[in-house]
Amino acid sequence: MLEAKHIVKSFGELRVLRDVSMAVAAGEVVAVIGQSGSGKSTLLRCLNHLETVDSGVITIDGEIMVQTGADSKARYASPETLRRICLKMGMVFQNFNLFPHFSVLRNVTEAQVHVLGRSKPEAEANAMRLLHKVGLGDKARQYPFQLSGGQQQRVAIARALALDPEILCFDEPTSALDPLLTQEVLAVIRGLAEERRTMIVVTHEMAFANDVADRVIFMADGKIVEEGAAKALLGKERSARMRAFIGG
Repeated sequence: MLEAKHIVKSFGELRVLRDVSMAVAAGEVVAVIGQSGSGKSTLLRCLNHLETVDSGVITIDGEIMVQTGADSKARYASPETLRRICLKMGMVFQNFNLFPHFSVLRNVTEAQVHVLGRSKPEAEANAMRLLHKVGLGDKARQYPFQLSGGQQQRVAIARALALDPEILCFDEPTSALDPLLTQEVLAVIRGLAEERRTMIVVTHEMAFANDVADRVIFMADGKIVEEGAAKALLGKERSARMRAFIGG
């Protein structure tokens, strides 16, 4: 479904990703963990074309988003191809990124109309279905400021789902929430995992990663330092490096 090879990304003199390679199969849930500054969020943003890579190859559903040319520089696909590829990816941000002047319903409807070309009635019907799915059908006419952080994040999940992505990405979806609201959001993500949706979740919730993820990628210093089945990587036999990170 998704494959990234030898990804390199720098911001000025700071090398953030150092030869990172990973793959995600259809229906797989992959958790990406590591300390702040390890490159997790930058990797996710590169996979979604929210950042451009310096070199490497990213292929999504058999289509090449970017590859390295003979001059060792990244060459992206045409704008039309990029648009088609990026529609296969859905992104949920840690700070929700809802439009504050739009109602909850309009937040979930707007992109369906302007990006997918759906009629307003069709988009609103789909939005209501998804809002009920995340437990917020009764909040459709409210505005983001009237919602808790957990409710806003659930609206953001509904908005991402509304574009029918093949891969759903989460960038620290609970980092701005208190423990109670965190559980609300994790319950929704857990339900999506049970549907066998393909997901990449950057998270600091180790118990959640252990329970829900099929596989865990552990990053440090811009590299993948460990990778494997969640139960093995986070279980009792975890490595000394992993114990230093999560304890135990």
